[in-house]
Amino acid sequence: MFGAMTADGLPRSDTRPRLQWSAADLLTALRVPLAIVFPLVPDTWVRVGIVAFASATDLLDGPIARRFGSSRLGVVLDPVADKLFMASAFGVVALSGQLAWYEVVGVLLRDIVATVAFVITALSRRATAIPARLGGKAVTVGQLLTLVAFLLESPLLHELVWATAAVGLYAIWDYTRVAGREKRPVGGADPQ
Repeated sequence: MFGAMTADGLPRSDTRPRLQWSAADLLTALRVPLAIVFPLVPDTWVRVGIVAFASATDLLDGPIARRFGSSRLGVVLDPVADKLFMASAFGVVALSGQLAWYEVVGVLLRDIVATVAFVITALSRRATAIPARLGGKAVTVGQLLTLVAFLLESPLLHELVWATAAVGLYAIWDYTRVAGREKRPVGGADPQ
């Protein structure tokens, strides 16, 4: 009848207060030094380990934020850390010469478009975020598989590049399709 109560007998709020810094933010923040270290490490297996660790932090930060609470910082930090890590890692790929410039752009196209869209909305003071969608998650998996294929010199490298680029085009279309109805203010601020 009165809803949940705290130990003091006061009504419990249905919404958790936003944290300043959450456990998920700590996981997310780990991708920033990984992005810095990745190009500096010459050992292939250490780089594979870095990709695996970055993948694990990306996989776990969302469920941890949903379970234990999120922060306004995390809403901004997560996509920045993701894009910084991918840019750093694919910078190494580009400098290796194993892929043409347009192949690297193809793999990163979703991230490039998302960054440009965010900057445009931020400059217009209407910065918004669109919740993660299946196509976007599939692009991330493709990017990570492409990185591993590059590192292990797989003969499937080019096929993964083009498959990731194709999924990226789908993700861009999908995000564009839902942008008007699923966007939310960045940082969890109240919509105006």
